[in-house]
Amino acid sequence: MRPYSPLTIASYIIGPVLIIASHIGSLLVFTTGLSWGALVWIVGLYAIRMLATTGIYHRLLTHKSYQAPASVLWVGSVVAAAAGQMGPSWWKAHHLLHHQQADQPLDPHSPYTPPRGIGGFVWSQGGWLLSSRFFPAKLPVDVESDRVLRVIDRLHFVPLVALGALSYGIGGVEYLGAFFLSTTLLFHGVQTVNSLSHMAGEQPFVTDDFSRNNSLVAVLTLGEGWHNCHHAFPASSRHGITVKAGRVIYLPDPTFSFIKLLQLLTLASKPRVPTEADLLKRAKDRLQPSGITAPVKTLANS
Repeated sequence: MRPYSPLTIASYIIGPVLIIASHIGSLLVFTTGLSWGALVWIVGLYAIRMLATTGIYHRLLTHKSYQAPASVLWVGSVVAAAAGQMGPSWWKAHHLLHHQQADQPLDPHSPYTPPRGIGGFVWSQGGWLLSSRFFPAKLPVDVESDRVLRVIDRLHFVPLVALGALSYGIGGVEYLGAFFLSTTLLFHGVQTVNSLSHMAGEQPFVTDDFSRNNSLVAVLTLGEGWHNCHHAFPASSRHGITVKAGRVIYLPDPTFSFIKLLQLLTLASKPRVPTEADLLKRAKDRLQPSGITAPVKTLANS
């Protein structure tokens, strides 16, 4: 039995309905065209809402890779909900299950289970949201115990609808179409972490799954595409890390820069980043002083 009421189930179903509506609404831009202002609106909404998804929902709420006041978490969750990313309880529940069952049969959106190939890509790119796996088996206790986050979760669709109304109020149908297009692009940008970052790219670290560092996805998601590093070190606030020839190399990671900015503004503290010794221990091509690659024991994701 699901751990939530029929009313909660109904509120969750609104999520994919609005995403489908955004896809259809994006067609408005073919009739209105896009002014420079509308293009800025598309990019701005994309960047701000992507940062809320990656920096707040993912790295703060789910993995606690840094600390921040409750107000930062609450405001960031409202912005992430306005991205069409559902509510904080729903989001964290699915992502934790993904780490626990990465690329195994119970992974909710792996491109390898149940289908493979193009079917697996379609499934992980959003098809899974239209299946029974859309509903989490259980909701995270820590999020559910926070009344503000719980309200945001159940009313996750309100910020998205409000942002659409604001867009229309600012620039009429043209800006409404821009809002729909930005939301659709953002949705697929986030989903590429589930699909492409498990299908193509480098695997510098030893993990028990098919996670990969994918530079294209990293650009689209402001740093989330360094997914193999994330699966190797889930609690790290920095994902943009790789190892080549026994050397630790730091990669562009705008979400980590956002976290550092929050820290500078005293809105974040204690960002967690693995030491270079830990990174080298987990690296596939870890080199001994003799130049011989040392065997690395596979570690379970945490």
